[in-house]
Amino acid sequence: MFAMKNRPAWAFHFLIYTAIALSCYVHSVQASASKAQPTDFIELAAVMLKDGHHDRALLALQSVDLGHKKTDLARFYTLQGLAHLGLNDLEAARDSLQQAIKNGQQDKSIFIYLAQAYFGLKDYRNTVNAIGKAGDLINKDASLISLKAESYWHLKDPDSAIQALNDGQRTFPADLRFLKRKVFYLVELGLYQEAVKLGRDYLHRSNASAADYVAFGNALRLSREYQEASNILEVARLKYPQDEMVAKLLAHTYLDQGKLNSAAFILEQAALLNPDLQAEAAEIYRRAGRFHKALTLNESIGDQKIKLKQRLSILLALKQYERAANMESSLYRTGLLEDQDVRYALAYALFSSRRFADANKHLDHLKNAELFRKGTELRRLMEVCKTEPWQCT
Repeated sequence: MFAMKNRPAWAFHFLIYTAIALSCYVHSVQASASKAQPTDFIELAAVMLKDGHHDRALLALQSVDLGHKKTDLARFYTLQGLAHLGLNDLEAARDSLQQAIKNGQQDKSIFIYLAQAYFGLKDYRNTVNAIGKAGDLINKDASLISLKAESYWHLKDPDSAIQALNDGQRTFPADLRFLKRKVFYLVELGLYQEAVKLGRDYLHRSNASAADYVAFGNALRLSREYQEASNILEVARLKYPQDEMVAKLLAHTYLDQGKLNSAAFILEQAALLNPDLQAEAAEIYRRAGRFHKALTLNESIGDQKIKLKQRLSILLALKQYERAANMESSLYRTGLLEDQDVRYALAYALFSSRRFADANKHLDHLKNAELFRKGTELRRLMEVCKTEPWQCT
């Protein structure tokens, strides 16, 4: 997906996580032979963590005697923090990892995990600070730089965010995540020309998926850069002619520009693969004034409620009042007369067919204030037609 996704913070560095767990497990033979009971539970917790059993690790750690003079508190709190992180209990993870540092944990990886806990808690300032304390480790994992950039972005510091992305590109030139994220940042900053330039570069270099095109095109659309969005999505439509999301987004981008016929045609083509889109295509053709085209597409709609309601509106637009009035039994059978708009439309068709008594019966059911007002006007016109029929020819 071209759009940015928030993965759980604890999942970014599983390899380092495993290394810490293993380091907590491996000890010299001499230490193993002379260890006291509290260390046994710490060792057991390390094994549980290595095997991915975070809840069992916490259970083992509950049996550790923190008051024992031989208990390695740095190891204890490190393991406890990692276990909480694995369970996505971020507040507990943060507190435990902070305790590990206070009790002498020297491994800089601890700051990576602390940063992830902070980030998950939306404490972005401390996220950046923790990453800074991780030292050279930030240059060994692209995810850390990405986390740093996103934190700066949340802190409303776009210059630092983009600088972090630039650092990531220099350190990991083959990793396109930094280019992708920069594109979205530029869009949000309103720097559309630069965003489009870099976006096209990303789409070209990354062998982008349909989802990537959709995300970038939608970002431009939401920013009201409709022409650029259309250009991007037209390319996507050529590359992925069977992708429904590409077609739908392109159609709605044309709708945003008032290009109803283009939007309807794209949805009509997409409906060949997904008949559910037929109704939307017909509706847009109706809005564009191409009523006969809309009526043709309407014939193939499977959902009877959608089909009949749309058909009624098309027939009224075509001034085919008799055909519209003759839909009364179908509208009743499908329950559509519960819809006040549909009932008024039918009453209007009956009025226009000079079936005044039938029209009045439906007008009696109107409760909506605006429709009631229209119904009152329709009754007045019916009286005029009765007394002065030449005015209604």
